[in-house]
Amino acid sequence: MISKTAEYALRAVTCLAVEPEASTSADVLAEKTKVPRRYLTRVLQDLASMGLVTSRSGPGGGYLLAHATDEVTILDVINAVAPLERINACPLGLKSHSSLCPLHAELDRAYAATEAAFAAVTIRQLLESTNPIVPLCEVTSS
Repeated sequence: MISKTAEYALRAVTCLAVEPEASTSADVLAEKTKVPRRYLTRVLQDLASMGLVTSRSGPGGGYLLAHATDEVTILDVINAVAPLERINACPLGLKSHSSLCPLHAELDRAYAATEAAFAAVTIRQLLESTNPIVPLCEVTSS
């Protein structure tokens, strides 16, 4: 349902959110998120251009979240890199379809529900989940 780019962006933002005050290099992010570094760099540039992350160059540089984790939703991250496309007009370009046909109306309702679900979950909620599986971390049993 979401693009690989959006998935990678969510991984990067979630990883940065674990230590929101610490600057993290692209190399470290690539290793932790299992995203190819060249691809991740482009994703991070998109996130930075949309104001979700900031970057600092030089020693001790890297990437930081630009906002508190309770201010950023899953939808914010997705929209920054690969927005979900809603259906606003007939995809076939049929002139007689002045409104959406039943098929495309139903598909758009599903997209709207997906957007609403993603908008309802913040990055903080992901990190504070009671689920024993921690995002982006291998959990070993004792």
